[in-house]
Amino acid sequence: MNTDNNLGSQLAKASLDQIPTPKENAKEIVGLIKNSGRISGYQLSDGSKVSREEGVSLAKAGEIKNVGISHRKDTEYLKSIPDGSENNNLGNLPSISE
Repeated sequence: MNTDNNLGSQLAKASLDQIPTPKENAKEIVGLIKNSGRISGYQLSDGSKVSREEGVSLAKAGEIKNVGISHRKDTEYLKSIPDGSENNNLGNLPSISE
């Protein structure tokens, strides 16, 4: 195991405020809804679209998997849980215009 990669993953996880436990039927984020280049919402694996705030609430309730909650100033947002794979990072997902 690459200890540098493991340490990086641990540090990235430490930057999350919360890592909710997903329910068995939790959805995944499959796309980012952007407005003027900023994430304003998420498209979920069932095709539904939710605002950034709704996404945070759903994740806290265990309804979205593979994400943690972080914040910048007073704004909470979702981040990928580091797992060593770049493919499922939120930043690598397709963007959808509002």
